[in-house]
Parts: sequence; structure tokens; C-alpha cells
Amino acid sequence: MILSLDHASKDYITEGVAVPALRDVSLQVERGEFAVVVGRSGCGKSTLLNLAGAMDFPTSGTVAVDEVVTSTLNEAGLTRLRREKIGFIFQSFQLLPALSVVENVELPLMLAGRGDARDRARERLLQVEMDSYEGRMPYQLSGGQMQRVAIARALVHSPILLLADEPTGNLDNATSDMILALLRRIAIENDATVLMATHNLEAAAAADMVVHLRDGHVQEVLHPAKCRT
Repeated sequence: MILSLDHASKDYITEGVAVPALRDVSLQVERGEFAVVVGRSGCGKSTLLNLAGAMDFPTSGTVAVDEVVTSTLNEAGLTRLRREKIGFIFQSFQLLPALSVVENVELPLMLAGRGDARDRARERLLQVEMDSYEGRMPYQLSGGQMQRVAIARALVHSPILLLADEPTGNLDNATSDMILALLRRIAIENDATVLMATHNLEAAAAADMVVHLRDGHVQEVLHPAKCRT
């Protein structure tokens, strides 16, 4: 199992008072699955992604990535887990404006001292159909193009878990549909687990699993792909 939450809850302390953000969530996502988390703002979607990405830890319960409980790792282990097994995609793209497309994509591998960084970056740009733009700067790209570059960067180290926080939030409908189709294809081609938080209920149509959150609770878990077969 690539991602497993077992009765995971998360509280934040505000003015000395514990405020629950996630409550008793149990969830399992297998390798190659495209899972979508939906719900209103403040329902716990981003908190769930932070726990899944080992950027935060549950107040109670456990979160495991590739069968390793994240709260048992020290800082070196957490860094290695994020660098080797998890990829992150954000609504705001977070491309570095002073770097070209290919330089943005290769940067994680360059920081890790990988000698094949440029070749791997070009492979991922080809996968997201942005290989002909490798020399361009971010300001020369559309929103959809910048998001595809961001996806290539998230994939450059071949993660087994790809986390996407509102990746279509700044895009028009047609471009959003293209990004959703790309994420669905990546789950299949890369045999990677994709977990995406979104307000877009239409994303459910492309998902293997849809997790409905409300007030930090899982209301229901649906499997649309099984209904289509």
C-alpha cells in the first residue's frame, strides 16, 4: 500500500485551544490509483495532503507512505522520503522565474547531486508534451503550460506518490480538463499514486477514488472507475 492513514486526526493550537482540522480518518490508496479529495474550503483537504506528504504529522493515529510510518522518521529520513518517493504540485506553480523550463525541472536532481539531471528533465518534459519549450522562461508560458512544467518537475525523481493541491485552481475549464487527463495518464504510465485535493467536483469523473471530506471527517469514499466497468 503506497498511502495509508489509520484513524489519523490533526489538531492545531489556536490561542491555547485545540482546533480539530482532521478527525479519525482511515484511508488506503494503492499504487497506480488516481484519488481525488473534494470538499468545501476548510474541510481538511490541505491538512490531509500535508500529512500524506510528511510535511506534518497526526496528533493521533498514523500515516504511512510505502508502509513506513512517517512519524517514526528522523529529519534525514523525512528528507530522503520526500526527495525520493513524493512529488508535490501546487496551485501557484512555484516555478523559479530566473530559470528556464528545463532548469526548473532539473533543479531537484541538481540539488541532489545527480549527474543525469538534464537528461531526466528532458524525459519528463517530453512526457508532459513540453519538450519543445525547454529553453523558454516561465513568463513566456501560459498558465496551463506552467502547470505542465511543474508536473514534470514533480515527476523528475520518479516518485511513487504524487500530491497535487488544487492544481487546476488558476486554470480555465479547458486547461483544467487537460491537466486532469494528464494526471490520470501519469498514474497509469508511471504506476504512481496520485492524490489530488480540489474544489472541482468534475474531477471525480476521472478518478479511481473520490474522498468526500466535511468538517475534517470522511463523509464517503466512492470508486467511480469501478462503476464505469
